[in-house]
Amino acid sequence: MSKSTKSGIGRPRSIEADQAILQATLSLLAEVGYQSMSIEAIAARAGVGKATIYRRYSSKEELVADALESQFGEEEPIPDTGNFWQDLEAVIGNVIEATLTDLGRQTIALIISTASSSPQFAQIYYAKYIAPHRDALAVLFDRATQRGEIERSIDAEFFVDLVASSILYAIMFKPTLSTIESHIRRVVNLAIQGQDTAEEPRSRVEE
Repeated sequence: MSKSTKSGIGRPRSIEADQAILQATLSLLAEVGYQSMSIEAIAARAGVGKATIYRRYSSKEELVADALESQFGEEEPIPDTGNFWQDLEAVIGNVIEATLTDLGRQTIALIISTASSSPQFAQIYYAKYIAPHRDALAVLFDRATQRGEIERSIDAEFFVDLVASSILYAIMFKPTLSTIESHIRRVVNLAIQGQDTAEEPRSRVEE
């Protein structure tokens, strides 16, 4: 969300109002849940008028999506080390840094519960935040395929979904960085080589 954006009637956006709205949304989401939370309650908690919120967001779903994602900070560029595993571990490391905390786990849980109760929120959150992360994994997959690290016969869409879901599962249920990385390595190796191992496979270019 750009801090320099102007509203539709030409008034400057207030950074303080932006932060107050996002924080109020997160607080109420944790306290009363998505279904019971209203724009009126958010405005009252943030100390702004409803019009201030509607100048920024077209719906409650869009506001909640931005509020939840604000917990994760700025998105990192797609790594390009020349090695699939190093690139993948860089991506995983960026995700874990933002989520392997009490706040991060709470935010993930809120995203899942909100998406379960609101298909419209799920659609908006996927389009704005999940799809770009999937695209980043797809770039890693394509580069690895070009280098011969992954067979071209492997379905890219399935591979990306498999890795993304494995990352989410590991973040939720694996307690440490090492166990998360080991779990994801095993899943990826099983997908690309049919072998249940956490060891880095040899590139097919080397065979």
